[in-house]
Amino acid sequence: MICRRCLVSGRVQGVFYRASTRDRARALGITGHARNLPDGRVEVLACGAAEAVGELCDWLWQGPTYAKVEAVRCEEVRPDPPPEDFSTA
Repeated sequence: MICRRCLVSGRVQGVFYRASTRDRARALGITGHARNLPDGRVEVLACGAAEAVGELCDWLWQGPTYAKVEAVRCEEVRPDPPPEDFSTA
């Protein structure tokens, strides 16, 4: 299992980005969270099989229909404890 923390910038708040990310993550068997940051970005924590996490990280560049993603920065992290589900905080 790997975990990545991604910061997504662009028009990603108020366009169902977190909910769409949650749905995609759960379909891939990924745990973690998607939450809005005060500066307008969305933080995504994705933990799961390397292939599934990679697929979600690629999808973050697209997002839902009304999103306009400008950048996605991801880094490997080791949350303690690892999340048990995927939530939108």
